[in-house]
Amino acid sequence: MNNLCHENGCFGNEPWWKEATFYQVYPASFKDSNGDGWGDIPGLISQIDYLHDLGVNVVWLSPVFESPQADMGYDVSDYQEIYAPYGTVEDVDALIEACHVRGMKLILDLVVNHTSIEHQWFKESRSSKTNAKRDWYIWKPARYNAEGKRIPPTNWRGYFAGSTWSWDEHTQEYYLHLYAPEQPDLNWESEACREAIYEDTMRFWLVRGVDGFRIDTVNKYSKRTEYIDAQITNPDSPCQPAPEMWCNGPRIHEFIHEMRRKTLEPYGAISVGELSNTPHPSQVLPYVSAAARELDMVFEFSMIRLGTGGMFGPKYVYVPFALPQLKGIVAKWQTFIEGTDGWTTVFCENHDNGRAVSRFGDCSTPELWKESAKTLALWQATLTGTLFLYQGQEIGMTNMPGSWGIEEYKDVESLNFYAEAVDSRDPKRIADTMQGLRILARDHSRIPFQWDSSPNAGFTEEGVRTWMRVHDDFREINAAKQMADPDSILSFYTKVLQLRKQYKDMFVFGSFRLLEAEDEAVFAYTKESQFAVSDGQWQINSSTAENRAKRKRMALVVLNFSKENRNCLDVNSILGYDFGGSAKLLITAQIKMSYAAAVASGPKQTPEEAAAPQPPEVISSESASTASLVDVDTPSVRTVPSDFMEQDVQTETQAARQELEDEAERARAEANLAKKKGAGKARKADNILTKWFGELSDGASTALVVSNLTAVIGLSTYLGYKAWGLYEHGRLGWKNIGVGAGILAGVGLIEAVFGGYLQKGKKKQS
Repeated sequence: MNNLCHENGCFGNEPWWKEATFYQVYPASFKDSNGDGWGDIPGLISQIDYLHDLGVNVVWLSPVFESPQADMGYDVSDYQEIYAPYGTVEDVDALIEACHVRGMKLILDLVVNHTSIEHQWFKESRSSKTNAKRDWYIWKPARYNAEGKRIPPTNWRGYFAGSTWSWDEHTQEYYLHLYAPEQPDLNWESEACREAIYEDTMRFWLVRGVDGFRIDTVNKYSKRTEYIDAQITNPDSPCQPAPEMWCNGPRIHEFIHEMRRKTLEPYGAISVGELSNTPHPSQVLPYVSAAARELDMVFEFSMIRLGTGGMFGPKYVYVPFALPQLKGIVAKWQTFIEGTDGWTTVFCENHDNGRAVSRFGDCSTPELWKESAKTLALWQATLTGTLFLYQGQEIGMTNMPGSWGIEEYKDVESLNFYAEAVDSRDPKRIADTMQGLRILARDHSRIPFQWDSSPNAGFTEEGVRTWMRVHDDFREINAAKQMADPDSILSFYTKVLQLRKQYKDMFVFGSFRLLEAEDEAVFAYTKESQFAVSDGQWQINSSTAENRAKRKRMALVVLNFSKENRNCLDVNSILGYDFGGSAKLLITAQIKMSYAAAVASGPKQTPEEAAAPQPPEVISSESASTASLVDVDTPSVRTVPSDFMEQDVQTETQAARQELEDEAERARAEANLAKKKGAGKARKADNILTKWFGELSDGASTALVVSNLTAVIGLSTYLGYKAWGLYEHGRLGWKNIGVGAGILAGVGLIEAVFGGYLQKGKKKQS
């Protein structure tokens, strides 16, 4: 809906937020500036350059408003004041300025389905049945059962366990709360209430320069007004799941359209809504259709809820899932906007779920943890939609240690579900709930950010008692350590975010096609641009007619979810190319070193030119020719010797790695096609590349990149992924690079993009 568009080079005028990277900050746990053990806004400001350097475009700040903190700020008592431990309104002003001066934006978390019981509106509403604000909340009289016992108006079960109704002794009625009793629901049927929401909670901040809102529980404003009992699905409980009574209600689109028209649109504000219990694309599209003029985008939770026992009942009794189930959900929500005017989001972490690397990865060893986190990074960065990251995701922060007891869990939802299990007196249910909490609990994402290896992980001063316990592994997993390591998860995220922007026509806007849907080990898909690869010269992000050609730009992503070696898909067949011959190409880099070797369409050289002795030249990826083979991890140029392709690459032991490293280092030779004195002339090529180029047909336009996500990215040529892999007739074998238990372990990415450079190089050479 935001009319503040810009020329993005690919698609003409598109809203800037579509290709933006958003980053959620959970303020209590991000950075403490004053030593009280609680994160704050000045602490966030002190680290704003960290986010900027990562490649973040928009900061999403979770609730910081005045609150009793019954639900960590999602129970607001004053929308125009800031909870004192976080700072002041002036601190928010300073944060807005800090973001804007760096070309970044700031959105706040808008919580207007409910307030705190301490909000002045509710205090007035509960003061008497005749108060002017009585109908700003939802009040109902009691019912009485056959024994004459008072019971709630309906049998609905809330999100935090227990009834959705609480009794108010003063006015002798029940009030509705879908969440905790301290969070009474606002009545959006009241026009006066809606107008107060728009003025006091939204315009107040938009006038101050906030760029938009993440809108909490956005599809729960319109309830079914008959207030009848839900169907009994759990005979053992007096309260029954009833999301159909409050999700996507009869007036919901009317309310959201009004919100946009009256508050969001006049300020060009971004809107992203939390859309729960809406599993069908036909239900979601009306919220995000540009023509409907409601929300810019929404979060749909089918994928991130995998493993839960449902939103109600035994939510924290873990339910294992198979890879095809994950793939099917991803495919469903990647493709639902195709052919429409809607938009989607990409995310695998937030403040309401366990850490992705612990849920979808393998943290049993440092090596598998690192590979898992990097694999998740590339998976997310290659999906269509607006990308959202959660704090700590970029350094691979993990769930709390399994040895921690329930006393370390602080979240109201975790404690309520655990208490309910204890009340059942069923040992199995108690044990299963605790095990589920160790995997899924919201607490995992809320422990303090791990900045460095100093006491309290650099989150706060030494000796300060933090509001949640700092992870035991903070000395091994922290931002400072990773900033100094070019092979770290953090470094990889920085580069993969740049890759996503560089090839946004495929990765942000491209069409998604799932391959081998029922394969239980490999997750593979293609991303196809609406633009084509030309047999002649073309320019990245150019949309001129002469650059549109027969074959569309395409990427193939292959992810190995198992510990076993898996055959790669038939690359040639999928991309529609036939390389012919018996060409072998080794695409590899040792984990501890910085080798990059990949095929790029570049100028063909004679054997004499290829054999000419020339010393290696130090270059940077930024200054490299688009026909260069560049090591982007370090400024030095390295390559793999020509006979290296015949080796059986072993990764089982460190000794094998060291032997490979030593051999490659001794055999280092120049094999890049780099600029020389700005003339762009091709230099000596490695024998592998010479042979490869010699066997390529003139019309070939495919670059092959393979990764197990111990990789880096070539910023200028998109050729820098490091991997253990042998490409031969479309088959790729990974050596012992599985990450079990349903993990993403290996990635292959093939891009049909460099054909123009091959032709251009040949013309220059001639």
